Amino acid sequence: MAAPKKGRRSPGGQGRPGRVLALILIAMVALVGGMFASGRTTPRLGIDLAGGTSFTLKAKNEPGKPNAINETNMNTAVGIIERRVNGLGVSEAEVQTQGRDHIVVNIPKGTNAEQARGQVGTTAKLSFRPVLSVAAGGKTPEQQPSPSASAGGKDKNDAGKDEKGKPSGSPSASGSGSPSPSASSSTQGRAVTDALRADGASTPTPVASADGKSDGKDDKAKQDDKGAKKDTPTPSPSADAAALQKKLDALDCTTKEGRAAANGAVTRAKDDEPVVACKKDGSAKEILGPVAVQGTDVSSASAVFDSQQGRGWIVQLKFTGSGSKKFANVTGQLATKQSPQNQFAIVLDGEVVSDPSVSSSINGGQAEISGGFTQTSARDLANVLSYGSLPLSFGIDTQTTVTAALGGEQLRAGLIAGAIGLALVIVYLVAYYRGLALVALASLLCSAILTYTIMVLLGQAIGFALNLPAVCGAIVAIGITADSFIVYFERIRDEIREGRTLRPAVERGWPRARRTILVSDFVSFLAAAVLFIVTVGKVQGFAFTLGLTTLLDVVVVFFFTKPLMTLLARRKFFANGHPWSGLDPKRLGAKPPLRASRRRPTAPVDPKEA
Repeated sequence: MAAPKKGRRSPGGQGRPGRVLALILIAMVALVGGMFASGRTTPRLGIDLAGGTSFTLKAKNEPGKPNAINETNMNTAVGIIERRVNGLGVSEAEVQTQGRDHIVVNIPKGTNAEQARGQVGTTAKLSFRPVLSVAAGGKTPEQQPSPSASAGGKDKNDAGKDEKGKPSGSPSASGSGSPSPSASSSTQGRAVTDALRADGASTPTPVASADGKSDGKDDKAKQDDKGAKKDTPTPSPSADAAALQKKLDALDCTTKEGRAAANGAVTRAKDDEPVVACKKDGSAKEILGPVAVQGTDVSSASAVFDSQQGRGWIVQLKFTGSGSKKFANVTGQLATKQSPQNQFAIVLDGEVVSDPSVSSSINGGQAEISGGFTQTSARDLANVLSYGSLPLSFGIDTQTTVTAALGGEQLRAGLIAGAIGLALVIVYLVAYYRGLALVALASLLCSAILTYTIMVLLGQAIGFALNLPAVCGAIVAIGITADSFIVYFERIRDEIREGRTLRPAVERGWPRARRTILVSDFVSFLAAAVLFIVTVGKVQGFAFTLGLTTLLDVVVVFFFTKPLMTLLARRKFFANGHPWSGLDPKRLGAKPPLRASRRRPTAPVDPKEA
């Protein structure tokens, strides 16, 4: 018989249990440290625990579009509504589809319910506006105004000063921060004024006209602080450019509040009014001219990979008949101008999602947008453009106000039930396993720390919110985790009953227990995954928590319970089978030691006796 190789361990053996324990302890310390470093030590609470308002929206087909309710359109609508709600400063809102034609919006407390209702209950507004001026997204530092800059209202000719007028002290739109002679005398100011004058010549707008006189549609002229009434003229393009420049300087698109305010102002503005808007990422702010093409003029949009010309991902647009003419006219005008006035802004709900430039007039009702797109960004822009002609509208089916008091009472009852269940588990472990119960309790404590810290960190990373079903999933996980310990303990006790000592029993029992634990946890995780995929709403919270705790159960058993048992098997209290260790051979009904039966010599048989 060949001698065993040196250093060979038995199946399931673990040569360095101390290092494995140190590894998981370091991971626990890192997670706890990360939780405290993040500044948040409690999980995000769902609407049923924190309170708030829940809306259920029902999708409706527009006339002539019977098959518009589909997965693509619903998912696009979810993205738009989520951006709207987040624009209100509600980063913890939940927006998700429910069934085939419903969208559920859960908004935590602290948000104006009526304002939220107005945001989620209206159809998205998409439009194309020419870009008149661009500046950096941050707020432009204010300059000390000269006396003439604030002298509006003293002389009716002051509002219509030309390029030789008095200095205003307002910085230029280029974002340099240096004062220019006036908003209309700077290069950028002249460009905006000229663009407004051109818009006024082609479109009868109440804010600007070609000759600076009133067009007759604005009977209620703005009054100055000194009470001038009938003698105040309609603002000229130069005055409008100065007002827009002042708004542009004051706007700060780098903050969520600034972007939300700008988006709301653009959404409320009339189509024939110039506006000041923010780019989606807050990197820039722009003065935009009146709406040139409506989103409803877009018939379709798609993301396509261009392999022939090597442009990568591009976005292809198709316009309706009337939209084709409008788009050809505006691109023809933009192509003759210099940057940034050769760009048009794609504005969705008051937010500039893209601002491509135009090099030539685009005819035929088809256009392409290219330039450094990834597959995801191209698809997102195509979805935004498609939503402008999305043949869906939404009506609010139900609106429910959830109080935190009700959720708090249910949470309290659930925690009491969980505490009672945990206490019964502990009593059972101590009564049946005695010293081994300490291993089980330490493992449960390790699992609880990992679960809690990961839930807190996931709340900030992916927006995971702890609701009542999720709490139920965590309580159910106590039984799953305890079951894994019991499987392993029973395998060890079976080995001791066969006559083995503790150290080989721990190593020989592990492979069998490991197989059973993995199969059991796989079934639980599979059930949680299927439940998470096929359900919506709060049931997903239960499935997510159940799946998370099932994975953590495997981690704890492999990297904490097993190494700990390997170390304890070297201690006399457990190795000698102390009556309170839970591994007493006499109490377990162990057979005589196997090694004794193997070494007992066979007595020779005397022929005479035979």
